[in-house]
Amino acid sequence: MTATTSDANDLLRLRAENILLRDAIERLPYGMCAFDGQDRLVLANARYREIWSLPLEAMRPGTTFTEIIALTRGTETEPSRDQPMPLPGSEGIRRREWELDGGRIVEVVVARRADGSCVALHDDVTALREAQSRITFMARHDTLTGLPNRAVLREELDRAFTRIARGEEMALLCLDLDRFKPVNDTFGHAAGDALLKQVAARLRACARETDLVVRLGGDEFALVQCNRPQPSSSTALARRAIEALSLAFDLDGQPVHIGTSVGIAVAPFDGGDPETLLKNADMAMYRAKTDGRGTLRYFEPEMDARMRARRGLEADLRLALERQEFELLYQPQIDTDGHAVRGVEALLRWNHPQRGLVSPLDFIALAEETGLIVPIGRWVLLQACRDALAWPSHVRVAVNVSAVQFRHGALLRDALAALQATGLSARRLELEITESVMLHDTQQALATLHELRGRGVRVAMDDFGTGYSSLSYLRIFPFDRIKIDRSFVRDAESNPSTRAIIRAINDMGSGLGISTTAEGVETVEQLQAVRDQGCAEVQGFLFSRPRPAAEIAELIRALPSAPLQGT
Repeated sequence: MTATTSDANDLLRLRAENILLRDAIERLPYGMCAFDGQDRLVLANARYREIWSLPLEAMRPGTTFTEIIALTRGTETEPSRDQPMPLPGSEGIRRREWELDGGRIVEVVVARRADGSCVALHDDVTALREAQSRITFMARHDTLTGLPNRAVLREELDRAFTRIARGEEMALLCLDLDRFKPVNDTFGHAAGDALLKQVAARLRACARETDLVVRLGGDEFALVQCNRPQPSSSTALARRAIEALSLAFDLDGQPVHIGTSVGIAVAPFDGGDPETLLKNADMAMYRAKTDGRGTLRYFEPEMDARMRARRGLEADLRLALERQEFELLYQPQIDTDGHAVRGVEALLRWNHPQRGLVSPLDFIALAEETGLIVPIGRWVLLQACRDALAWPSHVRVAVNVSAVQFRHGALLRDALAALQATGLSARRLELEITESVMLHDTQQALATLHELRGRGVRVAMDDFGTGYSSLSYLRIFPFDRIKIDRSFVRDAESNPSTRAIIRAINDMGSGLGISTTAEGVETVEQLQAVRDQGCAEVQGFLFSRPRPAAEIAELIRALPSAPLQGT
């Protein structure tokens, strides 16, 4: 082969390689360009021109970098601090971002050689940066309302405490919505979400630009107020929030009223660190809800003492069933004519090894809040049915049940399980409910009550006359018994109006085929008064205080017997 032929082959091979290289450059997903040592364009692919929206003349070899820059419209963004930026013309790799007028962001990676020539890759990272921005926002904000979240709250509190050390004050307000759950239950979670968005907007409107509005989660929010005179400024802010959230909300044309309770803790007086301040503001909020809702309360040191005592009581309550510290006492329900025992009401008592006898007033509400009422209620049903087996078959046993047992869905299962385990006749079990059972979820409660009554279990309305809707519930559910609240019995002998109410309740019950029992009868005069108004059955200290099951058996034997109505 001659030298001429070899040179020709080399030339063909170089041309083929050049074509292959240019094709590869054109197929790159990135814009690519190369400049010589005088910053003159050597080559560039179509993606480079597309990214920068350059005219064709800018792609001609020999075009200077300065000329190309003049054809772009954008500014260099702040370089990343962890990326060293070599001086122009220096050897090495550098990374830059350019933000164009339309909002697009282009990342440029330049590799420059010692002779000053360079190769650069260009990538439109607009979508990537937007995604990263969304991820960062989501990590620090509530996705539903757009408000900052707990992470931001903690950062703000940390910053605020550094300023507090220099003499500033800060107020932390914790807000919990009142009556939010019924909105969710009635209108659905979508409506609840819409309501939370409106709440967030109103809270923003109440706060200054320098105040921080946070959604803690669920229906709980927080406000941070810095560099304002306290407590006057936080009081004003809390009142604005309470007023704003007390106004009607519009849910697809349906006006809805809720409200809010606010607890306030002021640093540095109510806490020397973020965790303590947040805990104390939360305790103050809990006190505001306990005191009637729709109000504000400032943290007070005794709140912490009460909360510690409450936590101790809760810890003991969780062990009480396991340690068999509960017992049932029973109070008889007496026929007004023959003074026979018609039934007994089971009353729960807690014999604490250190505290002694703990009143139900001190632990029933706590058991409901913590959900412990469900296993406790299950034990009460089983024990009451078991104890009733020792009494004559005409004596029923009444058990109080909580709205929490209904919401948990446990009542039907637990009542039927207790009857099956003991073999007690269903007609001898009577469940006493209050209006609160109906208020939370009327349809679910009605379905459960109808199922129980269909199985033979009797149902009584307790504390009749003390709620708002007692009469309406008599219309929608066929109760077996009405228990007239002791507040009416207390002055029945001396108050004609009270006697008239008792008479009306008895007449109404008679017309509906519902028995009545007057509670809290303590004197012969009260007994005579309620009997004169038509009460066929009474319960109270006049006949017996609550007694253990064994003593009830003796009391039944000592008194005349009378069959159950309808048996």
